Amino acid sequence: AGMMGSGIAYVSALANINVILIDSTYKKASEGKSKVKSILEEGVRRKKTSMEQMDSVLHRITVSDDYSLLKDVDLVIEAVFEDPALKNKVTKYAEAHTSKTTIFATNTSTLPISDLAKASKNRANFIGIHFFSPVNKMNLVEIIRGKETEDLAVSKALNYVMQIKKTPIVVNDARFFYANRCIIPYINEGVKMAGEGIEPALIENGAKLLGMPVGPLQLIDETSIDLANQISIATKAALGENYQDDASDEILTFMIKNNRLGRKVNAGFYDYNDKSQRQRLWRGLQPKWPLKDIQPNVEEVKNRLGLIQALEAVRALEEGVLTSTREGDVGAILGWGCIPWAGGPFGWLDIVGIDSIVKICKKFSVDFGPRFNPPKMLETMAEKNSKFY
Repeated sequence: AGMMGSGIAYVSALANINVILIDSTYKKASEGKSKVKSILEEGVRRKKTSMEQMDSVLHRITVSDDYSLLKDVDLVIEAVFEDPALKNKVTKYAEAHTSKTTIFATNTSTLPISDLAKASKNRANFIGIHFFSPVNKMNLVEIIRGKETEDLAVSKALNYVMQIKKTPIVVNDARFFYANRCIIPYINEGVKMAGEGIEPALIENGAKLLGMPVGPLQLIDETSIDLANQISIATKAALGENYQDDASDEILTFMIKNNRLGRKVNAGFYDYNDKSQRQRLWRGLQPKWPLKDIQPNVEEVKNRLGLIQALEAVRALEEGVLTSTREGDVGAILGWGCIPWAGGPFGWLDIVGIDSIVKICKKFSVDFGPRFNPPKMLETMAEKNSKFY
């Protein structure tokens, strides 16, 4: 019943679905319902919600610490922390009381569904339903099919997401799924650039000129720097020797040691006032990572930030995580606001031109590393002079 769980309870109850909101204690579950009430009260203040509607939504949410209340539910959505051991424990607690027809969904943003499904007694009905934060404002929901997930679970997940008036995309299982496998490199590329001595204002404004709603340094402040570090640690543990340490890991460690965890503590890559309003970029990195005397041109910055996302989108399509370019572009625009003027990452690649993209990739792979190697799909398309659309 934390931030994500209470948000999911809100959008579900708003869609006339009866919700049981469970946490480890009744107090924590009640705090989750209080978060729902706060969202509704804001709606009342803005005259978007009536008092009757607020009462009706709250009436549909039952709070408890008793898992036995799940015996008749159609769908369980688990929304605990990104800790596989904890998720496995909660899955077993819930499934001790649910029926064989209950769909069990995990709201994970990074952990492979097929691995989490191993804790389930009914893997055919185990699925990923990944909401974006804040749940009440973000329109996209990723539905992730695990290796053993059957069509019925996918269909019910789709029905649920459409019932709560959000836009679903269905992707196949892989670490980070689709959205986060593109978002995380975008953030990391911005941090890497800062580590190279590129002016942070150039990084942030280059991103906005590309068409991104926020720059990578602002985005990591909003999502929290310690969360980004936890994801890096979990990824390193999973990938072992295949994980590549770089300047971004060192900078994140430095930020955490200096208690600059982002907007939530009013200190991150930006400075904030006592009302958590963003002020100016923090200059505390420069003594350790001094600015270059000669800065790159803005086109190079834009292309690095655009390509690092678009190449991951292409790899997701190539690997079968994405099943269509349209879902990839819809997911990118709604999920993290990726280059909407171009129609998303695949649309952007078409506009720049696949042949030009491959040439830029080859130059960048020499200058900045193998993360910019062009996927085979792009090279083949360049040879055939073809497009995604």
